[in-house]
Amino acid sequence: MAEDGKPTPLGALVTAGDGQTEAVAITDSIFMVKDISNAYLIATEGGDVLVNTGFIGNGERNRALFAPHRKGPLQKIVITQAHADHFGAVPGVVEEGTEIIAGAGFTETDKYFDDLKMFLGRRSGKLWASMTRRDGPPPVPPKVVPDVEVADRLSFAINGRHFEVIKMPGGETLCSVIVWLPDEKTVFTGNLFGPVWRSQPNLTTTRGDKPRLVGPYLKSCEIVRDLGAELVITGHGEPVHGADKIRADIQAMHDAVQWIEQETIKVMNAGGTVYQAMQAIHLPEALRIGEFHGQTKWTVRAVWEENGNWVKYEDGTTALFGSPVSSVYADIADLAGGADRVAAKAKAVLDADKPLEALHLVDIALGVDPAEPTALAVKKHACQLLLARGGGQNLSETMWLRAEIDDAEKALG
Repeated sequence: MAEDGKPTPLGALVTAGDGQTEAVAITDSIFMVKDISNAYLIATEGGDVLVNTGFIGNGERNRALFAPHRKGPLQKIVITQAHADHFGAVPGVVEEGTEIIAGAGFTETDKYFDDLKMFLGRRSGKLWASMTRRDGPPPVPPKVVPDVEVADRLSFAINGRHFEVIKMPGGETLCSVIVWLPDEKTVFTGNLFGPVWRSQPNLTTTRGDKPRLVGPYLKSCEIVRDLGAELVITGHGEPVHGADKIRADIQAMHDAVQWIEQETIKVMNAGGTVYQAMQAIHLPEALRIGEFHGQTKWTVRAVWEENGNWVKYEDGTTALFGSPVSSVYADIADLAGGADRVAAKAKAVLDADKPLEALHLVDIALGVDPAEPTALAVKKHACQLLLARGGGQNLSETMWLRAEIDDAEKALG
């Protein structure tokens, strides 16, 4: 949420289905149910197709909303990616004889999330618990076994209506597919370009995920751009209409990420650090796109990690031995005269309008004394300042800062 209480653009999309009482007609045969990620019905004489199903536990609700528009048995469910907000409602909508289609790698990606469910669940909870209004551990995704995993392209027709499921090189998961209706010039992209249209992808998410590489992302942009679609239906939000607009928007996303990659490599070759690159690289006005889920500086970091790997030479020898800086926090605090002295310095730095530098000092103070009151107060106020300056535009950044503020407030009592 932004400081004025209004939802951030991405937050508004996530909660857009609250209170929905009927499916939204996109065309006379395509209908949308808004969920944490939207579900779509393509009603066809002789049988229907769903593109994604919505979130865990919402299957019965989504099925009921689609019911007035159904024309036949549910022939296919296409899952555009292995994130639970796209396939979690499968058990509530699937019918006997329904074929489930996903991209190659769906099973492996689903296993990845299952293997790391405790780790990723904790991190997701920090960012999303308040947005989804769920207390306790996150719900467990259903086990979905696709009947078909598409490695390249799968074509089928229902009563003369043509469908193509096309595997993408990149996307929010490595198993991403799109659904292309060539006769209607309509493409369902899921979250191939992220949850918000014409904005930065989140190549390496705050929550954690398999990294998404720049090259496959750019190639995916080119594939969808060259389809010549006149209607794009995404994973969240409203459809995008008009061939010229769609082509221009996809080109804008492609060019922005490509430019960031080129500028990051320049800094790498010039001997700069990843932190210098993150601070120095800003999209020129002509290339500016939204930063609601990803951000320019995060794309810089993703490019750096992709090309330079995890070793940061500027971190010195200790980077190779797994010794964190926090191992000497007690020594630094001792030199300063105690955690309270470090906290006092953090307050002075914050008063000098350096919130990030203040938070470095806060980490030292709280690493020695997790209850140090001045450090907790500085942490709270520094995060509030960063939140205000961000304007609530980027949801991950906003929810992270709000979680940090809440943690500080709880510790302060």
